[in-house]
This record gives sequence, structure tokens and C-alpha cells, in this order.
Amino acid sequence: MSITPERKQELITEFATKEGDTGSPEVQVSILTERILNLTEHLKTHKKDFHSRRGLLIMVGQRRRMLDYLKGKEESRYQTLIQRLGLRR
Repeated sequence: MSITPERKQELITEFATKEGDTGSPEVQVSILTERILNLTEHLKTHKKDFHSRRGLLIMVGQRRRMLDYLKGKEESRYQTLIQRLGLRR
């Protein structure tokens, strides 16, 4: 259900804007997206796990706020990121 350290490192190197970057919106959104996808798969089999569902909704809202921040700061980076991650909107 959680993301492995190897996969997290792959995402960091793939979406980093510069060397050693772990806190940029691109990296944070990509890690959240991976966690959201994992949790969505978990909830497909465990339909009554409402505690995890609440966590999923919190993560989706967090990702939405980060994407809104990035859109307001630099529109081109936002468009590139949602295209690379395959997100709608």
C-alpha cells in the first residue's frame, strides 16, 4: 500500500528540476500521485476501509492545492507536469 524507497527515489530523479531536488512541487505531486494510485488499488479490494478512504481524500486535496500553487506560479511547468503524470484538468 505504501511506496517503496526505491520507487520514491526513481520518482525523485525523474521529476527533479535540479540535482538534489526533493521539495519542488513536481517531485511532491509525483510522489503523491504514486501513493494515490496505490491506495486506489487497495480500496478496490477493501471497499469498507473508510479510514484509508479518508486518507485518500486528504492526499487528493493536498495534490490539488500543490497543483493550484504551481499553476499560479508558472503555468508552463503545471501543464508539463499534468501531461507527464496523465492527470485530468
